[in-house]
Amino acid sequence: MKGIKLVIFDLDGTLVDAYPAIIKSFNYTMQRLNYPKQGAWVIRRAVGWGDGNLLKPFVKEKDLPLALSIYRRHHKLALLEESRLFPYVDKILTYLRNKGYRLAVASNRPSQFSWILIRHLKLKRYFNYVLCADKLKDIKPSPEIINKIMQKFKLRPKQTLYVGDMVIDAQAGRSAKVKTIIVTTGSSSKNEIKKEKPYRIIGKITELLRIL
Repeated sequence: MKGIKLVIFDLDGTLVDAYPAIIKSFNYTMQRLNYPKQGAWVIRRAVGWGDGNLLKPFVKEKDLPLALSIYRRHHKLALLEESRLFPYVDKILTYLRNKGYRLAVASNRPSQFSWILIRHLKLKRYFNYVLCADKLKDIKPSPEIINKIMQKFKLRPKQTLYVGDMVIDAQAGRSAKVKTIIVTTGSSSKNEIKKEKPYRIIGKITELLRIL
């Protein structure tokens, strides 16, 4: 793919499988507040818009601040116990760095939890820049996060590739006018992703190397 200098990655569902940690923390929170637990797929489908939006549909408005506090305390440990990289992510990132690409993370997670994942899974050495939802006015599907990363590196959309796993990633990439690749390891179905018409849809992150 000619002219690409910057590759921006979403974190959860794209590079990292943190769903077991999310599910564990979510249902712990529900149990503590006497709300019904939810199945794994219901929780997965609610992921992607930040932890406040994850919990909001399942608790009363008055309980949301406490729910968020309980969730975040539990999640700090759950991420260390339950998260893992998708296969060959470390090799892919090593290859891209060695080829001279600038690499960045664009996550709807708060910075604190993104950095727990990045440090625990030894990803820090690969990335030139990490930008998260709590540093933004608007989260994905707004293109703000992608635009700010491009501005950081003084690069244009035609020099940038964005890799995510959800419909909101496809929408954010399109709005930012960058080529967007969606990997089907997240919480959006392939049919949902197809409707957004990203540049490519792939089944595994390893297919990224063939495209680049």
